[in-house]
Amino acid sequence: MKITAVKSYTVHPGWRKNLIFVKVETDAGVHGWGEAYSQYDRDTAVMAQLEALGRYAVGRSPFDIKHFTQVAFDDYAQRRGSVELFCAVSGIEQAMWDIAGKACKQPVYNLLGGRCRDKIRVYANGWGYQLKVPADYARAAEEVIKQGFTALKLDPLPAPWRTWIPREEEERAVSVVKAVRDAVGPKVDILIDQHRRLAPMHAIRLDQRLAEFGLYWMEEPNLAEMPEAMAEVRRATGLPIVIGEATYTKTGFRPLLEARCADILNPDVACCGGILELKEIAAMAEPFLVAMSPHNYNSTLVALASTVHASATMPNFIITEYFVPFVDFCDRISPNQLKPKNGFIELPTAPGLGVDVDEEALRKYPGKPYSIRKLRHPGDEPGGI
Repeated sequence: MKITAVKSYTVHPGWRKNLIFVKVETDAGVHGWGEAYSQYDRDTAVMAQLEALGRYAVGRSPFDIKHFTQVAFDDYAQRRGSVELFCAVSGIEQAMWDIAGKACKQPVYNLLGGRCRDKIRVYANGWGYQLKVPADYARAAEEVIKQGFTALKLDPLPAPWRTWIPREEEERAVSVVKAVRDAVGPKVDILIDQHRRLAPMHAIRLDQRLAEFGLYWMEEPNLAEMPEAMAEVRRATGLPIVIGEATYTKTGFRPLLEARCADILNPDVACCGGILELKEIAAMAEPFLVAMSPHNYNSTLVALASTVHASATMPNFIITEYFVPFVDFCDRISPNQLKPKNGFIELPTAPGLGVDVDEEALRKYPGKPYSIRKLRHPGDEPGGI
């Protein structure tokens, strides 16, 4: 069996960003689907990498997954990484696993060593987008819990992201998290995301104040390139610290583990290098007693299915991400996306990734160009804090 074509589709789901799906075809009539991570204003670059890299997948066996990802980095990219490169690699890699599972008539997790669990816990995200005041967050959180979720994530700090924040933003964050905790009660897990933005002096003070609300974790207080700063935050707050959504391949995670700066890693299957790379990162984390919670700011279709299969094989998996606003769209392009029940997704048993994509439906939702965002000019910045 040989790969004959790599096709990619940029589609707009009707909410926020475009999504990028990848189809790999073979001469045996078996095809597979993958998904590449997408981001505002960078879809064109990701699609360009998919087109350029896809040419080198043609003629190869879809079973030679590890060798293809090695060649993509060593030879194609000449060992110069970028988010766009790893998004493309990840999308093609997932599709190759989908083909391998279909050809072997096995779900992908069986080809990765088999399952460690029958179901995968998920937390809800995307529900708090553009909310303004604590009462809005409280009402939205209540609706999430009514859908059966037992965990939810939010970023209580306002945009734009800055390393040093004024005291009023800290006060707002505390008020928002308090309102959410009061709304959902003590049994629901609340996860806080800080998007790599804060200096330790702000992260420590804010996180110590938020700790009283019984948080499940504190995600990315600062950049992964500064593990010593994150370790400082971890020691000072005593909260579980998460890092990894903007870190790619095993190489990027080594210094984070060595610095003991995190309790949980959250690489994204659609940009970390794919399913096998995600599993290998989890294996690296195991002897450091670090847990895994894969990031998934992607669709609730292909990337979620890839995440579920990889997570099923990880002894150190705890929870993964589920973007609620993408669910309706994925129903329109698939008859069988994986959906949670009472906060858990049951493992699929069909061959491959276990989800189907309607290629004709994809063509009905072409990706949209992004409007020019209102990025700050010097005169918009505060004179100091």
